[in-house]
Amino acid sequence: MTTPVVAIAYHSGYGHTAVIAEAVRDGAADAGATVHLIKVDGITDAEWELLDASDAIVFGSPTYMGTASGAFHQFAEASSKRWFADAWLDKLAAGFTNSGSKSGDKLHTLQFFQTLAGQHGMTWVNLGLKPGWNSSTASENDINRLGFFSGAAAQTPSDLGPEAVHKADVATAEHLGRRVAETARVFALGKAAA
Repeated sequence: MTTPVVAIAYHSGYGHTAVIAEAVRDGAADAGATVHLIKVDGITDAEWELLDASDAIVFGSPTYMGTASGAFHQFAEASSKRWFADAWLDKLAAGFTNSGSKSGDKLHTLQFFQTLAGQHGMTWVNLGLKPGWNSSTASENDINRLGFFSGAAAQTPSDLGPEAVHKADVATAEHLGRRVAETARVFALGKAAA
């Protein structure tokens, strides 16, 4: 049995996105992965090396003003050293975000992560879920309640703390973590067989 290594590279301004990062971690660990949580606004050389050694990197950031946070953008620019060395080539990538509004332009943040992954030559892992809460019989407690496909998206009222992160959004993030870990295992087994 192959044990995939998943790194979660994230920034959290007020703690809400950290709750989502921890849920991704829990889902990946539940699927048998070794998981590293890495806060990008204080990243160390040793943590860069953990990213380089991982099978998958999950990017996470709050959505501020229609894109990832400034701290995450600094991390993305600093990753150019990895780009020059092809350090992340053929790794898996995925992403998650949180904002105060139902939309909040979260899709743009996820697309920014997809572009970053594409520049590194990574393979994107989508959410793999149908949308929840999209019919009269559905509920805001449905998994993927916000109906995103490219990654896990969460919405938390901006005047509430991290404890108010919606439980359905936590479950969606856990699903993403499991999906990334399971996909990483399949890719590792495929590489070993090739």
